[in-house]
Amino acid sequence: MAPWQTDWDIARTALDWQLEMGVDEAICDAPISRYELPHKRETPPHPPASPGPATPAPALAQDVDPVAVARGLAESASDLAALQAALAAYDHCDLKLGARNLVFADGQPNARVMIVGEAPGREEDRQGKPFVGEAGQLLDRMFAAIGMGRDNPDPAKALYITNILPWRPLQDRDPSSDERAMMRPFVQRHIELTDPDILILMGRVSAGTLLDTTEGITRLRGQWCKVMGRPCLPMLHPAYLLRNPPMKRHAWEDLLSLQARLRGGK
Repeated sequence: MAPWQTDWDIARTALDWQLEMGVDEAICDAPISRYELPHKRETPPHPPASPGPATPAPALAQDVDPVAVARGLAESASDLAALQAALAAYDHCDLKLGARNLVFADGQPNARVMIVGEAPGREEDRQGKPFVGEAGQLLDRMFAAIGMGRDNPDPAKALYITNILPWRPLQDRDPSSDERAMMRPFVQRHIELTDPDILILMGRVSAGTLLDTTEGITRLRGQWCKVMGRPCLPMLHPAYLLRNPPMKRHAWEDLLSLQARLRGGK
């Protein structure tokens, strides 16, 4: 190397020579796969930390009894508005998460007859009122046949309507035993606050929940019993009647029995 040449001069001379020889790209001694991921750089393991003072494990949250919570909220409600607010504040029933509206009640709270149905359907969930779908329209026609209706201002001819569940179960499935147990204190308080003369348990879920039985509704219907100290009549649900029209004759028998009881008969 001449004393006047620098490293840069030597590198430039070598590059010019390579270009004259036809070199047009730079390669390495070994082939490189451009499809392989780069290897992660290994980091040396950290030395184990010296043990410090033991930290106490956080205390586990105590189990919450949803039925006890429901009972407390229901008993604290002094009127229907407070009961509806208590239901809206109750967060232990997952049905609430999938429902559009809380379906509380409809009709005249001072009515002599209170109907307790099963659960809201699609139309009830949309409107926020019980028995407004196809089954509800049949219910209205059934009671209109004996001169009663939810809009009648006369307590003797009026109806007050609610359900065991205030939220629609997904795909209108049957409510579980846990869901019914959670809602039962609210329904019982609802009955206490409205204080009807007669209860109509409309359908298997309603009868099973308030009578605490697994007996089928076709066996229970038409048989007067007592719930919370007042006369109670289980009836076939209108949705069941829509699927089984021949059973409407039994519903008519029950309506006549109700009419006789309201007139002072046994």
